[in-house]
Amino acid sequence: MNILEILKVLVLGIVEGFTEWLPISSTGHMILVDEIIHLSQPADFKNMFLVVIQLGAILAVVVLYFDKLNPFSLKKKPAQTKATLVLWSKIILACMPAAIIGFLVDDILDEYLMNGYVVAATLIIYGVLFLVIENRNQYKTFDVQKVGDISYQTALYVGLFQLLALIPGTSRSGATILGAMILGCSRAASAEFSFFLGIPVMFGASLLKVVKYGSNFSGSQIVYLILGMVVAFVVSIYAIKFLMGYIRQHDFKFFGYYRIVLGTVVILYFGISAVIGL
Repeated sequence: MNILEILKVLVLGIVEGFTEWLPISSTGHMILVDEIIHLSQPADFKNMFLVVIQLGAILAVVVLYFDKLNPFSLKKKPAQTKATLVLWSKIILACMPAAIIGFLVDDILDEYLMNGYVVAATLIIYGVLFLVIENRNQYKTFDVQKVGDISYQTALYVGLFQLLALIPGTSRSGATILGAMILGCSRAASAEFSFFLGIPVMFGASLLKVVKYGSNFSGSQIVYLILGMVVAFVVSIYAIKFLMGYIRQHDFKFFGYYRIVLGTVVILYFGISAVIGL
């Protein structure tokens, strides 16, 4: 087993765990980081790895929100159980567009869009959108303050916004948070609903990648996957807590500026690399 590869996996796990829940694109960041550190694995394994380690991040949501998401808790009254089941029905409804379209275009996305230039462009575009939306919302009172108050119609529309995240660099959380805010949800409700949508979406995406890859794992590759997921899980716990604490006092403008700066840096990096032949 290669120690250098293990260090690369640790870096990618940290990047995944920290960026998955922030509206700055975890997949985009991992593509960019891999462009620099170059995980020395076959392309098909690498594409699968960058998706499957997101399971670690998902488990962080399950752990942190287990009581809220568990409809079978003996501590819940019948009305609370019903409300939890209704929430899950809205989550599933919102996930349907991405599940269907994502399955159909998965191979096309891998072939044509999984690269640094696409990531740079979407980072900048959605960074600008965050600034525009937050400037519009500066004095706005949101109609939906709690995630439980999101209607079925709003859930479906947020699911349609989630389709935008099929393009690398968009950010699944960024697209769904922006969509939910445009539809009148508060920042906290938008962020929580985005977290919950990630559970079935990422489980489904990971399963699809593993099935397509098959059972051709080497022993070291299994270790890399498990290690990446564990690191992503631990880091995600802190990232989720950070984001929920941050948005109680701030808006999302900082993430908009960050996306624009990072996208610009990426374009300059690839441009300079092309000129000097790196």
